[in-house]
Amino acid sequence: MLTKLTEVLYISYDGMTDPLGQSQVIPYLIGLTKQGYRFTILSCEKKSRFLKNSNTIQQILDKEAIQWLPLFYTKHPPVFSTIFDFWKLKKAASELHKQQQFSVVHCRSYITSMIGLWMKQQFNIKFIFDMRGFWADERVDGGLWKLSNPVYKLVHTFFKKKEQMFLQQADAVISLTEKGKNEMLTWKELSLNTQQITVIPCCADTHLFNSENTLPETKVSLRKELNIGVDDFVLSYLGSIGTWYMLDEMLNFFIELKKTKPTAKFLFITFDEHATIVSKSLSLGIAANDIIIRPAEREKVPMILSISNWSIFFIKPSYSKMSSSPTKQGEIMAMGIPVICNACIGDTDTIVKKYNAGVVSKGNYANTIAEMGNFKTLTHSHNANNT
Repeated sequence: MLTKLTEVLYISYDGMTDPLGQSQVIPYLIGLTKQGYRFTILSCEKKSRFLKNSNTIQQILDKEAIQWLPLFYTKHPPVFSTIFDFWKLKKAASELHKQQQFSVVHCRSYITSMIGLWMKQQFNIKFIFDMRGFWADERVDGGLWKLSNPVYKLVHTFFKKKEQMFLQQADAVISLTEKGKNEMLTWKELSLNTQQITVIPCCADTHLFNSENTLPETKVSLRKELNIGVDDFVLSYLGSIGTWYMLDEMLNFFIELKKTKPTAKFLFITFDEHATIVSKSLSLGIAANDIIIRPAEREKVPMILSISNWSIFFIKPSYSKMSSSPTKQGEIMAMGIPVICNACIGDTDTIVKKYNAGVVSKGNYANTIAEMGNFKTLTHSHNANNT
């Protein structure tokens, strides 16, 4: 492992003004800064989020003496926009190194790791491959890169070769899951050893996501605002509805739940695809007033989440998902709310079972609901809603 080194360049294709930047990058860097490291962040920011959140992020980073160089993310056209962003990041990284002489370059995911490996070879500095998950395989498994398309097939092959190079030449590798690490150790062509790979799952801010910060009177007021009765059972879903989350299956689970809990409400805490959630719910025969959609900025999420009895997330299982660590899981667990999840998604089911944090559904929703009825938490930090 790396010893303590001073100047670190952190390169991220995710923006610091994105939710992931705020939850999965900045807290780590603040903690490491207090241990004597000095960070410069180089990131690609989506313009709308940057204009909205940049002042807040800049104030946080200034307070911690973390330097930040934001560049704008390019969305179109596919592939070529990424190449353009890569060129911008590489040029900026090179110029920053001339000024500051970094000892380490820490690269979040694959695009930026091409720059990190180049800097290691060019400037003889340490390179951390923070791979997150099996990114190239995720793009294929999620249907974003269809291998029937020769362009995407070429791109996938290119990044799989790069993945091998990153793993072979990095001074340290970060995996989100033990399952992902164990899978890589079986890749005979790489001959990796267990000391090369550190498992760091997605984190939760336990100061923000803390049930002790939620006032009972505020929860009463919030339930009234959302038209949720005092005795209504609240099933929640936190986060985006995107490529990997199984909306239809979660809605069907809710239909089964209504058989035993007729006053149940399904609360979606998300900015995403409100029309999709509503239309799918109605097409399945769910009453409109049983679906509640509430967007919330990060600071407001714990309060809204706190009125949940249980929280659910079903993720499409695939080869690449063994390396995934859902951020929402830690945040829900930090609030003391039991989770309902499916198996074969990274270490999710292992963690739920180890910490008695909820129920792992095997696909039979009636059986899962019966397990919920028998569930007893090991901790009592959550309120009486936890039934």
